[in-house]
Amino acid sequence: MAIERRVILRETLLLVVAAAVQVGAPLLISTHRDDTGPVTAGGVVLLVLAVTAIPVRLVAPVPALLTAFGATLAYVSLGYAMGPIWVALVVTFGHVVWTGHRRVALAVLGAGYVGFLGLGPLLDRTEGVGWGGAVALAAWLGVLYTGCELLRTRRDRAEEAERARADAVRARVADERLAIARELHDVVAHSMSLISLQAGVALHVDESMSPPTREALSTIKAASKEALVELRSVLGVLRQADEGAPLAPTRGLAGLDDLVERARAAGVSVAVALDVDPAGLPRPVDLAAYRIVQEALTNVARHAEPPVAEVAIGVEGDGLVVEVRDEGSGRRRAEVLPSGGNGIPGMRERAASVDGTLEAGPRPGRGFAVVAHLPLGARA
Repeated sequence: MAIERRVILRETLLLVVAAAVQVGAPLLISTHRDDTGPVTAGGVVLLVLAVTAIPVRLVAPVPALLTAFGATLAYVSLGYAMGPIWVALVVTFGHVVWTGHRRVALAVLGAGYVGFLGLGPLLDRTEGVGWGGAVALAAWLGVLYTGCELLRTRRDRAEEAERARADAVRARVADERLAIARELHDVVAHSMSLISLQAGVALHVDESMSPPTREALSTIKAASKEALVELRSVLGVLRQADEGAPLAPTRGLAGLDDLVERARAAGVSVAVALDVDPAGLPRPVDLAAYRIVQEALTNVARHAEPPVAEVAIGVEGDGLVVEVRDEGSGRRRAEVLPSGGNGIPGMRERAASVDGTLEAGPRPGRGFAVVAHLPLGARA
């Protein structure tokens, strides 16, 4: 808003000054000097017409220049009193060069050189100009065009330098993110590898363990191995380099059965109603829905008693609805399922990433519910 006010103030001041100089000066000169022609009503109209082209140049630079050029050429050729009548022509000409219309600018220069030298004598309204005047006019036009080009080139270089600085900042940020990702990968991957290895060793060396213990260790080993695969996949995306395909694709609803089996292995009773074909979903929506179900089932495994959950996924209107309900309770359970985020805030972030919404809270009577609405028009 402040920028708009500055532009309006600048343009108003320019218009007032141009009108005062271009219209007022010739009138003043014609009344105080006898060696100049008069400025009749027609001359005033031409001067005012040229000045009105100044604000027009902001929306139509070429028509504005042609208007100012035609009015100024007519004024000079008809022999009216001379003076600083070039303000509008210079301003509109400079704006045409500034906006990159070089061919138009050069054409006007050529037409102006011929017209200002020959049209007045041709109409028998002014005297011809000698060689000195012709050379001076050519030099003046050359200086005008060169000055405008220098200003435009300086502007372009400044913009290019600003873009280069912005690119450098983005590159530094990307490098820092990649360094953080690598550090995180090294730390977490080491811990996950150790968990998977120890679980595998325990399964191998102790064949006398009870079936529930063996099942829990198998779940821990499988979950930690999958987390390692996904961690490497995410790191590969951050690197944005062709370092080979990840060991497994990032999961979507096509992997819902595996997720439910892991939840059941962790002791959660899960009922699923999937009323949509995952293959027809936009990839971001598919992934967000999977992560929300993953996180919700993790919360059920951790907190619900009894650990019973119902998962319902279907299309309503132009969006995908994901609902996970449980029986509630506040007693903390074992954390044996991999988490898809940071609890409810993580699920909300997943929904928001595809312009969706998520509501989570107690159900009427008993239990807890997570309901996400994910628009199917989200960008892929």
